[in-house]
Amino acid sequence: MSRFMSARFAGLEAYTPGEQPQDMQYVKLNTNESPYPPSPEVFARLSREEIEKLQLYPDPEGKILRQKLAALYGVGPENIFLSNGSDDILNFAFMAFCDESHGAVFPEISYGFYPVYADLYGVKAKKIPLKEDFSIDHKDYCHAGGMVVIANPNAPTGMEISQAQIREILRTNPDNVVIIDEAYIDFGGTSCVELVKEYENLLVVQTFSKSRSMAGARLGFAIASAGLIEDLNKIKYSTNPYNINRLTLAAGEAAVDSNEYYMENCKKIAATRERTTAALREMGFTVLDSVANFIFAKSDAISGAALYAGLKKKGVLVRYFGKKRIEDFVRITIGTDEQMEILLEKTKELLKEGKA
Repeated sequence: MSRFMSARFAGLEAYTPGEQPQDMQYVKLNTNESPYPPSPEVFARLSREEIEKLQLYPDPEGKILRQKLAALYGVGPENIFLSNGSDDILNFAFMAFCDESHGAVFPEISYGFYPVYADLYGVKAKKIPLKEDFSIDHKDYCHAGGMVVIANPNAPTGMEISQAQIREILRTNPDNVVIIDEAYIDFGGTSCVELVKEYENLLVVQTFSKSRSMAGARLGFAIASAGLIEDLNKIKYSTNPYNINRLTLAAGEAAVDSNEYYMENCKKIAATRERTTAALREMGFTVLDSVANFIFAKSDAISGAALYAGLKKKGVLVRYFGKKRIEDFVRITIGTDEQMEILLEKTKELLKEGKA
């Protein structure tokens, strides 16, 4: 840190993205990307004609994409907010809905950006431990006294809470925003988008990065009451109104038009997830019940750190966090059937080497 950095950021611990090593070709199962490419419609839309328009600013409102998303999710365009990845929405939400009297409440084990944003904006954060089985107890978030942030399905566990439980959280927090981060909802979870019509304090956050194969394009969106969307737009237009580039907007429009393609891929990934879970359990692993595009697994025969390091040496990347309570686990993104077969093969090799 230079001597020019503000002292208020001296103790800030930045978010650590999943590693992107370039030293060799890896089977990459560490950052929850889709193993499938964007739809043919996306390829067709990103034409020379679109590229030739790059000298022009993009539409800051993203009107066409908002209209398409609104039609897909059964809401109005005024209920849609677009952003440069869903992280932007979370960032804006911590700015907009938290202050000295309203802090934030979120699980102790969850998406690593929540505590970073709290620290960045000086927001008092209450981090609630997960239950013994790593599930979220929704009662912990009733009458929370601050902005509630829950990833559903949760990361890195892949477990979800029910729509009825979310409804109870919303009902008991009428004066606080409740963010349900649905980054992984399309892989088997139950969305609470329909509750937006009932609860003005609900902010549903989704992304094109996972189920719609556009992690590299950086596109996220939120669905909420018109009032909350206006709040987010005020923050956006006070920071970076042109935060989504022309090509990403065009790709997003084509992705929504070809939504069936992506939902079929989600079904494939879910089926692969179940096969991989069963195979690892047969090998003696504990694998949490996931409805996301990843699984959280541990083995009594090898430590989480050793499994991560051993797989990396064998050309397979998984995510290891090394934090208390989850230091024995690794998070494994679900790839293609062929990629998961390689993972299982290399894992068996490591277990044999350990016994030897």
